[in-house]
Amino acid sequence: GNMSAIEVESSDVVRLLLQYLKENNLLKAFSALQEETGVSLNTVDSIDGFISDVITGHWDTVLLSISSLKLPENILQDLYEQIFLELLEQRETGAARSLLRQTDAMLNLKQAAPARYVHLENLLSHPYFDAKDAYAEGSSKEKRRGEIAQSLASHVTVVPPSRLLALLQQALKWQQHAGLLPAGTAIDLFRGKAAVKGEEEERAPTRLFKTIKFGKGTHCECVAFSPDGQYLVTGSADGFIEVWNYMTGKIRKDLKYQEEDKIMMMESSVLCMCFSRDSELLATGARDGKIKVWKVATGQCLRRFDAAHSEGITSLMFSRDNSQLLSASFDMTARVHGLKSGKQLKEFRGHTSFVNSAIFLLEHVVTASSDGTVKLWSVRTSDCTATFKPSLLGGGGAEATVSWLVPIPRAADQFLVVCKTNTAYVMNLQGQIVRSFTTGKPGDFVSGGLSPKGNIVYLIGDNSSLSCFNFATGLLLNSMAIHDKDAIALAQHPHQNLLATTGEDGTVRLWRP
Repeated sequence: GNMSAIEVESSDVVRLLLQYLKENNLLKAFSALQEETGVSLNTVDSIDGFISDVITGHWDTVLLSISSLKLPENILQDLYEQIFLELLEQRETGAARSLLRQTDAMLNLKQAAPARYVHLENLLSHPYFDAKDAYAEGSSKEKRRGEIAQSLASHVTVVPPSRLLALLQQALKWQQHAGLLPAGTAIDLFRGKAAVKGEEEERAPTRLFKTIKFGKGTHCECVAFSPDGQYLVTGSADGFIEVWNYMTGKIRKDLKYQEEDKIMMMESSVLCMCFSRDSELLATGARDGKIKVWKVATGQCLRRFDAAHSEGITSLMFSRDNSQLLSASFDMTARVHGLKSGKQLKEFRGHTSFVNSAIFLLEHVVTASSDGTVKLWSVRTSDCTATFKPSLLGGGGAEATVSWLVPIPRAADQFLVVCKTNTAYVMNLQGQIVRSFTTGKPGDFVSGGLSPKGNIVYLIGDNSSLSCFNFATGLLLNSMAIHDKDAIALAQHPHQNLLATTGEDGTVRLWRP
């Protein structure tokens, strides 16, 4: 199924709304919308019924049916002329007179075809009705009814009732089928969000659910789920940024740009990515120090920061209001860029090696570096306000590289610190270690993450294993090999027990409990 080649006419959307208004008896809104848009509904409940009403001369029903239709002037004139003649035939001269002199259709006929109008006026003054006078040679009441029925029928359509609701229902079914909506949910249709009823209890992944394979000679460097759970996006070593259906493990062809092979891309390896809180924007950072900001729905590049850093970008994070973007880089700095201005707004300089990760936390920026330190910076002044050495604090001795920082969902002033040791820490802004997670075995952690509510800590080891810890107790829940070569990074779905991991073996793997 080619999903993306579906163009929706805006007039069709208006018609759906018109039908909804009509069915719910919102007649003022109906006529206002019809008038303002110039789009008319032109539907009847049944074309056969409508035609038979014309052919049998049930004019009251016909007039009621056409009152909400927009019909061409000449067809209306033919129709009213026929009704006029039949009223005369039944000697309803008073009704015939007001029809001739007071309806728009007849007054328009007077302007457009004066001779034809005068002929009707003459018939009105006759003391009796004669079909020979009324109908042209070779025509008759039945013939005229038939002709009018045909021309009316070509201008009206039949639409099943409640079409708008039916379409919405189908769209939701499709979204559920594509895994965009968790099952058993109350839908907020307007925001397109699912209110998750009986949310899944957070559980550690244990089994492989799907594998996405990348082409020969390339692999995925970074992976992200959108906060609304709609998109799974990967950034690859050859610069491609792709959006996947994580239920099927296939590329999303319902996104028009992907269907047309207009893939989002960078000029060099995509090393990191992050979504805005509203899931509209995706920022991607590359090995050449460039950043691009995309609108995922359309694949448009909305902003480019071509000189964001002089070396590769290691991490990205949007500010709460999506107006700023925080980046970290191999060039030993972290910086804040303005999305409106497209300019660098702040720089945090002071690390003596790569900055591997940077996050916004309350009024601070927190950075992690290969120099073995975590630094706190004031967002307002860009000054460094504190420097911590997590592995020394944790009794690990050597100043191990700090490779990753993750904000803690439940505690605004705490963050997870992943060091190149066998232990990861939760620290607070005072530099205290609140808790730690260790395998107690040789092997260093390279990256990590948290479940949405923060109950489970995921840590990737340099032996391509995944260790899952209970956040509250610090106990290891399970540990498993996840890739055939080095594992690189992970992403957790915002409201399902679904974890995506990526490795140098050229796969992205999706895991479930």
